[in-house]
Amino acid sequence: MTDAPVLLDLTDGVATITLNRPEAMNSLDVATKVLLRETVQLVAEDPAARCVLLTGTGRAFCTGQDLKEHVQLLENGGSDALFRTVDDHYNPIVGALAGMAKPVIAAVNGVAAGAGASLAFACDLRLVADTAGFNLAFANVALSCDTGASYHLPLLVGRAKAMELLYQPRTVRAEEALSLGLATEVVPADELAVRARELAERLAAGPTVALGAMRRSVAYAAGHTFEEALAFESEMMQLSGATEDHRRAVAAFVAKEKPAFEGR
Repeated sequence: MTDAPVLLDLTDGVATITLNRPEAMNSLDVATKVLLRETVQLVAEDPAARCVLLTGTGRAFCTGQDLKEHVQLLENGGSDALFRTVDDHYNPIVGALAGMAKPVIAAVNGVAAGAGASLAFACDLRLVADTAGFNLAFANVALSCDTGASYHLPLLVGRAKAMELLYQPRTVRAEEALSLGLATEVVPADELAVRARELAERLAAGPTVALGAMRRSVAYAAGHTFEEALAFESEMMQLSGATEDHRRAVAAFVAKEKPAFEGR
């Protein structure tokens, strides 16, 4: 359904999730959040999806909460449902996005604001159009940060810069985002889709279990001691060492050939 608020395409191991409300700057109403949650959880569990690419249609990547719907809920006494959305939608979405054992890329085609910025920060790599930017807009609507911003933003830019961006929201343009570590790469806007696809296909053709183990190890280390991180690395080494991809890679190395990974 090309008119659905979230689109999914799975081709050559790349699961492309596209936010598809261009008329609303890809803001997140309840219907979009529900479908996004289902889609992210689906690709997280699908072994055919060996890399996930998150992007948007139109001028925006995602501008966070749909404030028109937000106002309607406030005015109609729906505040309970309104703030349950963090537990019901945002947390499960970003939890699945950040926790899946496979590479995740954001192709930031336009402004990423509020929860939209948080979603991009939860990805491993952020390819950002030269016309795009990030805005931690929560304070502008007198709300705290959500969708993992409190966790991922300081990891990317440090605590002091994170607090500055949260306390004093502004649009961080692409080149500054690159210098701060919010962007992995800045790409001309008309080349973003092709560049992101190339990178996603390269990662999808890689040793998926090993890449997922690296992702899990880095996330684990962020909240544990050095000794605990070493123990977890040992677990992940045993996991990846038992894969067919590892055996193929070693055999290819000995034969001086390029390995062909199957993601298992």
